[in-house]
Amino acid sequence: MLSCPEQGIYGSMIEIADTGSGKSHRDENFPVASILAPRHRAPVMCFYNFVRAADDISDHPTLSGDQKLALLDRLDDALMGVGPDEDVATRLRSICEERGLDRQHARDLLVAFRRDVTKLRYENWDELIDYCCYSAMPVGRFVLDVHGENAARTWPANDALCAALQVINHLQDCGKDYQTLNRVYLTHDALAAHGATIEMLTAPRAPDPLRATIRDLNEKTAHLLDTSRPFADLIDDTRLAMNVGAIQALAEELVARLRVADPLSEKVHAGKLGFALTGARGAFAALARRIMRPRRLAMDTTQ
Repeated sequence: MLSCPEQGIYGSMIEIADTGSGKSHRDENFPVASILAPRHRAPVMCFYNFVRAADDISDHPTLSGDQKLALLDRLDDALMGVGPDEDVATRLRSICEERGLDRQHARDLLVAFRRDVTKLRYENWDELIDYCCYSAMPVGRFVLDVHGENAARTWPANDALCAALQVINHLQDCGKDYQTLNRVYLTHDALAAHGATIEMLTAPRAPDPLRATIRDLNEKTAHLLDTSRPFADLIDDTRLAMNVGAIQALAEELVARLRVADPLSEKVHAGKLGFALTGARGAFAALARRIMRPRRLAMDTTQ
């Protein structure tokens, strides 16, 4: 009996390129490589395109769980050079080899995307943060590696900011995630503490117990942003520091918005103009602190 050679251990003949959502970095809630130096944009965009492909697979509306896992395994194998080439994975592998970058950051993200297929509920905050260790923190770590930043100095603040961004996305998309993907990132213990139920996520407006749950998790996210606030000042590269300053400012504004907004019935994210103004304010605040730092140091030494 003859078998199709394209199937083999990789299962169906579904092409990874055919699972794309059409989204690009311009559609993201936070800036991607917006003000990075040109020499750093290529690896960051290769990384983004790989992550975008994996995200589209895990969120695909018609693929079965087994099909999604098989496609994610194909991306992983192509990234490590042990399976057939996949364009986004091959490009990332090549630029990582060229620049001596660790591919483990991308592989960690694949752990999160597999988890999106197999784990649809989270018991408590620790479980959610463990998910963020794979779904969010590796993104910032890769960008820091691209810029040659000191990991010991920058990773703790990076991890706090990246986790905060992930939870913010979960909170503002909580209704859509449940209704379209049957995923609930609002933790079971927080829901129970306020007498909320998962089914409330289908309501046109969030009932009071659900609003209380969202505010509870939002305040924990605010504490993450307290930890990440010095991040931009710990970075050597000025453009990257400005990018982080913009992201921190946008995240803080969204947390403030989630304290009063209902994500089931209101748009949490700012419009394009507000987004740009807040990001610019954060970026230039980071730049101003950098400019003033030598003056402050000089004043300190003369006192």
